[in-house]
Amino acid sequence: MPLVNLFGSKGRLVLSTLLICAVIFELAYCQKDAQEQRTSPERKVSKPKLGKATNKGPQAVTAKPKVKAIPAAQTQTFLTQVLSRGKFAKVGETISVHAGDTLELRCRGKPVQWGVPSYLEEDDDGRLEIVQHERYGVLTLVNTTGADTGEYTCYPMYCEDRDCRKEYDKAVKVFVFFPDPQELFVPSSDYYEVIQLRTNWPTVLPCQVTSPEAKVTLHREFPPVEVAVDGTEISFNVRKGFTIQRPRPYHAGALYCVASLGNLRQSSTKYMLIYVNYPMAPPAPVIQASTSSAAVGENLRVSCTVVGEQDVAIEITWEYPGLQIGRPLYTQDSVSPVGGGRQQTQSVLLVDEVRDVDQGTYTCTAENLQGAKSASTTVKVVPKTKAKKP
Repeated sequence: MPLVNLFGSKGRLVLSTLLICAVIFELAYCQKDAQEQRTSPERKVSKPKLGKATNKGPQAVTAKPKVKAIPAAQTQTFLTQVLSRGKFAKVGETISVHAGDTLELRCRGKPVQWGVPSYLEEDDDGRLEIVQHERYGVLTLVNTTGADTGEYTCYPMYCEDRDCRKEYDKAVKVFVFFPDPQELFVPSSDYYEVIQLRTNWPTVLPCQVTSPEAKVTLHREFPPVEVAVDGTEISFNVRKGFTIQRPRPYHAGALYCVASLGNLRQSSTKYMLIYVNYPMAPPAPVIQASTSSAAVGENLRVSCTVVGEQDVAIEITWEYPGLQIGRPLYTQDSVSPVGGGRQQTQSVLLVDEVRDVDQGTYTCTAENLQGAKSASTTVKVVPKTKAKKP
């Protein structure tokens, strides 16, 4: 009798159940084994790729060292303004913060340094706080006033060990206005400020306003007239003031600025402009001796000549061999026009009755406001020739 009939229907049910469990167990084991092959590096087998032979030798199989690349975001410097908790705004060239409000700037970098207006550098009254966090620096200025108006700069730092320096080419700047309903100009302790006008050098009259909305004009005190601002000869920048591009003598005098905003009108500090005919370059002296070989007892003349811009003062000084023994300095100095808006300055060194000690190098140095240059020549002293008897 078959074995199934011995157990009846109950036996068949038990055998079917055991068979199904065995199949499920086998499937689970195979799935686990396949998963281990995928995750375990020891079980991964790969065949070597065949390719063209190279002559690189060991370099073809030597593993390259891993270089930790710095993400681009870490090398860039960003400047943002903290508007409120968790709310930020990327700054442009200028921003405005009402006087009395708090200025909070955040600069991404590790580490960074800050540049602030000179007024705050001298004395911030404890209102300025700078904190360096792990990935950014924070500048906070409380109880702000119109006097805080100016340029704020974040400098990323390049560090090697403990030696750090500012990366000026990566600096981020923002000009911050602090509009004050009572002060249209940044306050100054000086009633008069002397400014030197240099020929061909742009000159700035720093009429700095606290609000970019203020209208600013330039005025002359005597005679009392408004100075024309054409954008070419004289220009205006709300962050700098007025700039005289190419100063001339007629620009000299007492000038001041007037700002108006709404019903408020105020005058700035007065600027005393003094014109100085500033040279374009240091002088180029030319030296020449009356003779390169002087006999004892003869008179020697050494001239030093400079041709330069008209009305530019040039000072000429001398060094000569006789100076060592106390021989006095005798010169003839002159200044004369040579045409084309230029002039000649000349100094002639006089050496009477040459002696042996006068042999050597003669040097003249010409100096103006741009610098100094020298020129030299050598003179030889020979014995006096005796007259032949008739």
